[in-house]
Amino acid sequence: MRKIKKYANRKLYDTIEKKYISLDELAELVKQGEEVSVADNETGEDITVSTISQILAREKNAQYDEAASGILVGLLRKGSGTVIGCAKKYTQLCQNALNVAEDEADKLVALLIRNREISESEGGKLKNELKIYAETFKKWIGDKVDQRVAEVSDKMNLANKEQVMRLADRIEALNRKLENLEKRQAENSDEVSENQKEE
Repeated sequence: MRKIKKYANRKLYDTIEKKYISLDELAELVKQGEEVSVADNETGEDITVSTISQILAREKNAQYDEAASGILVGLLRKGSGTVIGCAKKYTQLCQNALNVAEDEADKLVALLIRNREISESEGGKLKNELKIYAETFKKWIGDKVDQRVAEVSDKMNLANKEQVMRLADRIEALNRKLENLEKRQAENSDEVSENQKEE
């Protein structure tokens, strides 16, 4: 088994090759069928699951980014309200799927403990790592959707919320000026009428 140490600065050290390796190199080892174990250098805690999850998330990142951009451009052509609504639905669906996956993971861990394949403490650690990963992934999904909506809105030259608020403020200020002008005009008109009556 290839033992990898992860340092506080996020560097990975291969104890067999006696050198630092990147996440991509670690991914390559796993793909080649090598068994790896990743441990936190300070605590000695086994963080293999979270490290492999991080690698998977990175590899899927480019695919999700590309797909999300294409989907959002198509939606923008139908109108910005559609984009935001669909983006929220997409985010909610992904988060719901993760909630279901968390429930299934809890059942699987309970089964492994019941069958004595892992200890309760190992089960607790595994559940905790899966929960942290799920929360991180949920946040990542939300952030990516928000980022893509902003990028596509910018490319399509759509106003963002801040710009719309500034425009609304300017319209309100112009309305007040217009009301004042109309008021003055009415007062001037009344004065002219009274002057004409006096003559």
